[in-house]
Amino acid sequence: MSVPGPRRARRSDPSRAPAGRESMRTRIKFCGLVRGEDVDAAVALGADAAGFVFYPRSPRCLDAEAASALRRRLPSWVCAVGLFVNEAPQRVRETAARVGLDVLQFHGDESPADCLAACAPHQPYWRAVRMRGPGDLLESAGRFGEAEALLLDAFSDAYGGSGRPFDWSWIPARRDKPIILSGGLSADSVGEAIARVRPFAVDVSSGIQGADARCKDAAKMERFVAAVLTADARLAAARTAQNR
Repeated sequence: MSVPGPRRARRSDPSRAPAGRESMRTRIKFCGLVRGEDVDAAVALGADAAGFVFYPRSPRCLDAEAASALRRRLPSWVCAVGLFVNEAPQRVRETAARVGLDVLQFHGDESPADCLAACAPHQPYWRAVRMRGPGDLLESAGRFGEAEALLLDAFSDAYGGSGRPFDWSWIPARRDKPIILSGGLSADSVGEAIARVRPFAVDVSSGIQGADARCKDAAKMERFVAAVLTADARLAAARTAQNR
């Protein structure tokens, strides 16, 4: 079976929502998927993006062959995102082509030039921002002007996702790029996160973890999606009330 190449026009693509304007719904990315049944559950629950980790030090790391098999389980409307940390640009390009990644997500110390060198022509990338203070988002937005979106996570000495929250007050209400909120989200916290931050998308991994790091809990995944939908419904109701 051939592996599809990168595609841009899909409902999970941040470029479809103009920067600075609220999205009518919050997109959902499930990250760190390793098992076929977890990919299937993500699709069934309506996830917009599935994240595959290619960082060797992560317990959720996949090789290209395993990721390709998971990628083939995704329908055309679910985006395949590859997470990389300080990988050589040529290696990233080779992995992305072999797997059929739609978006590249950089979590290390990559420069803007590194990110662009790793992307195939017209392939979008998301830049992770490891938040230590209120100036980090503005600084990264200025440096990574070619990034399609910025993914905000808590700072940690490790790479590839912290699993911890950060101070959401550091995120300005007005921003020039779509924001993907990460960092310790769960079904219990994502509703408040959406109400306060209004992100374009939310990204969760440890918050839907099962018995170990390489499996997800289907019930937690379902609860997370339900919490996002509830938060979006409340925002929609509030907008309707304001417009009356």
